[in-house]
Amino acid sequence: MRPAEISRRKAIAATAALFAAVRTLAPAGLRAESGTAPEVRRATLGFIALTDAAPLIVAKEKGFFAKHGMSEVEVARQASWGATRDNLVLGSARGGIDGAHLLTPMAYLVHTGRVVQNNQPVPMALLARLNTNGQGISVAARHAPLAARLDASPLRRALGPESKVAMTFRGGTHDLWLRYWLAAAGVDPDRDVTTIVVPPPQMVANMRVGTMDAFCVGEPWNAQLVSMRLGYTACVTGELWPDHPEKCFAMRADWVQEHPRAAEALTAAVIEAQRWCDDPANTAEMCEIIGRRAWLNVAPADILARMRGEIDYGDGRRVVRREITVKFWRDHASYPFRSHDLWFLTEHVRWGVLPAELDTAKLVAEVNREEIWRAAAARAGVPNAEVPKSTSRGRETFFDGKVFDPDDPRAWLESQAIKRLATE
Repeated sequence: MRPAEISRRKAIAATAALFAAVRTLAPAGLRAESGTAPEVRRATLGFIALTDAAPLIVAKEKGFFAKHGMSEVEVARQASWGATRDNLVLGSARGGIDGAHLLTPMAYLVHTGRVVQNNQPVPMALLARLNTNGQGISVAARHAPLAARLDASPLRRALGPESKVAMTFRGGTHDLWLRYWLAAAGVDPDRDVTTIVVPPPQMVANMRVGTMDAFCVGEPWNAQLVSMRLGYTACVTGELWPDHPEKCFAMRADWVQEHPRAAEALTAAVIEAQRWCDDPANTAEMCEIIGRRAWLNVAPADILARMRGEIDYGDGRRVVRREITVKFWRDHASYPFRSHDLWFLTEHVRWGVLPAELDTAKLVAEVNREEIWRAAAARAGVPNAEVPKSTSRGRETFFDGKVFDPDDPRAWLESQAIKRLATE
């Protein structure tokens, strides 16, 4: 054998020995050496039967979780937001969940212990926004002649303290949209009506038996109410506040701390799913997927029209305005702007859910983990042009002309005629 051939074979043997040694030291392979592989492959995530749970459902169904190394993710249906809270408190180690499709303010209410038994805080990490817009305020058919729409004031003469208006969780997004809509019309949501909690999938059934006058909930339940001719949509929430923040993807902070790469991988999968969901070419397939019995158990037709921006309000109005319907990715819908979380906390102060002296900026910094979102976006291959430059979206203008300036939340509170501040 020629010397050159001997040298070549020795080199091949040495290379093979090197790779064998690496495999011995790192059984997960070379990718683990790069520090990007998830620490675990399993996580249990909760969802409520709403259209805006689509990113978690699609991430599971289309294999995005598995693509990012999280091959054993379970996406588990929750009966209500209260059940979601209770299962987050438990954590998966005790039969609960590690994270969830969540009402954005809930992450803060659980973190502070405000909605937890014995007021025991369960630290939370908000990793992404799941959507903007996509909710509606519906009114019972018997009130249709009053024609209350974006302006709720025509309802004032029909409502009284015994009138029931429903939302999904005290202090949640639907509670805040409903309160804002009523208060802007001079209706005190705590004194002039009775506000009740109803799980999203039960809204239509409760309206059918005549126990409610109005409700605020996510889709597809507003559209289903119209299709069953039980009521009409007064407004969609994108009309109250254009591109308002809605649900979030949040996890227990201890899980994120113990599995930082897995948390990043989960968020990357959710981001990929959001981009897929927001592609008009995928809208029909997305509605078919989430409408299945395992997920929303709703006819895709009850989901599809409003996803396309085709809104039948049920009172003779029909519009096609895609910009006021749910967004999963467009216009930075996925990025968790800290200024938006500050608005939710300011409204909690307004309605006495949180104390007036609360250091809201400090609380947002504790819970909002937008740096994980940015790392996950890079992992998912998101172009730099689609990543916001700032953690604030700036001043926000509402339908009644009021402006929220995140640099001056106190001015927002002072501008509201109806409020209920708490001191402790």
